[in-house]
Amino acid sequence: MEDNGTYKILFVCLGNICRSPAADGLMKHIVKQRGLEHRFYIDSAGTYGGHAGELPDPRMRRAAARRGYLLEHRAQRFKSSMFAQFDLIVAMDDNNYYDLQSMAPTVDDEKKIVRMADYCRHYTATHVPDPYYEGADGFEHVLNLLEDACEGLLDALNV
Repeated sequence: MEDNGTYKILFVCLGNICRSPAADGLMKHIVKQRGLEHRFYIDSAGTYGGHAGELPDPRMRRAAARRGYLLEHRAQRFKSSMFAQFDLIVAMDDNNYYDLQSMAPTVDDEKKIVRMADYCRHYTATHVPDPYYEGADGFEHVLNLLEDACEGLLDALNV
């Protein structure tokens, strides 16, 4: 956390076009609803950079919009320098989690990495699945998990 009280959270998935930008948009929405936007800096990235500069997948944007979430993030590739920029780095699945651990410059940086599904309170999940090949139901399922986990994460931060 910065001296000004801003807590920086980075959500990470593979391509940064489905899960992590959805988590980014949902968390920003929840934080704003609670009147805490001045206390957070929220962003997302992907461990794969092939979609850099792209908006989130149109199917995810449509599913999120139906729930009142605006997803405007442009995909970016995770860089190890981001460890110094963020207080918490939230991985969507174990592949992302282990990729991030392998990039961590220090043990303290490794401690910043957590699993998104660990914050689910109403759903039993070990990871947030990639909806890319799952059809409309996959995107809805991911949004259900992310709504639950974002609320749980924010509550766990005691802000």
